Amino acid sequence: MYDVIVIGAGPAGSSAAKELASNGYAVLLVEKMKMPREKSCSGILIKKSMDLVQHYFGEETPKFVQCTPTDNRGMIFINDKGEEFRFEQEGLNIWRSSFDHWLAEKAQEAGAEVRQSTTAISCEEKDDCIVVQFKNDKIYYETAKFVIACDGAVSTIKRKLLGTPGNYITTYQTFNKGTIDLDPHYFYAYLQPRLSEYDAWFNVKDDDLIFGVAVKDTSRLEHYHSEFISYMYTQHNVKIEKQVKSEQWIMPHIMPGCPVDFCKGRVLFAGETAGFLNPMGEGISSGLESGHAAAQAIMQTSRKSHMPDEHALLSAYRENTAELRTYMLRQWRFVASIASTFSHMK
Repeated sequence: MYDVIVIGAGPAGSSAAKELASNGYAVLLVEKMKMPREKSCSGILIKKSMDLVQHYFGEETPKFVQCTPTDNRGMIFINDKGEEFRFEQEGLNIWRSSFDHWLAEKAQEAGAEVRQSTTAISCEEKDDCIVVQFKNDKIYYETAKFVIACDGAVSTIKRKLLGTPGNYITTYQTFNKGTIDLDPHYFYAYLQPRLSEYDAWFNVKDDDLIFGVAVKDTSRLEHYHSEFISYMYTQHNVKIEKQVKSEQWIMPHIMPGCPVDFCKGRVLFAGETAGFLNPMGEGISSGLESGHAAAQAIMQTSRKSHMPDEHALLSAYRENTAELRTYMLRQWRFVASIASTFSHMK
């Protein structure tokens, strides 16, 4: 029996696995894909993420996971009235595939067992353990005292345990060769409703111009993306030579009040699985922080009892993430204050 099985080797899962393994817990970290694996993401480490990496993993983000321009200098928001809000802040431009792989390797170095190309199908809580069903080239089972589900917005484990319908935003972005009259050291977010049903964005990675939109209605992805490209042509003189690739992904639709699903029994949810995400989709910092907080909750309660009661576990996890939720709420209030289309989020 493992002490903890962690499902999903993103920032949340690796952060949890690293913390637990470093403190002597027997940890299995499972990833459904073969690493390094892709994740559609802006790949910007804000200053908070950089500090969390240093604090949780004991070293700075390595250069081999970074891309050009290496230094991100902040975010620029353009609201529904065309007004610009500039926020200068130190940051790093990284590839998520390399970054997530490095985090998982650090968890493994700390003592966690890492198992790739393995999907968690279901889990069942019993009196003395949790039985998790896995699939790779066969179906088999593992047991643990606790489980931390970090398998993304469309978590199979969470969906089966809670039985509630998901509330998602679909993102679509393209990588393009070309030129544009914008500073590549910034991440740009556009809040105009004619450009997307949520937000649109632009950033640069290794000389690729990335244009993305987020929608509720997937049938309108191409429409909004085309509108956004036309807008960027008019406003910033974009010239696209060719499209290199496109990506589509799903993230949680965070609602007013920032509701979070913390756990079901001794199965904790972290990262996007729980709903930890800031309004503009930045999830790396909240993934790192919530994964670490889940690990800490297990450590705090299991020291007092071999099999702590669910109330104590939930209470510890809530307390450990209280500051993170306050941060999320503050971000929502900011977005609502600058864009009338987001005013319902106040």
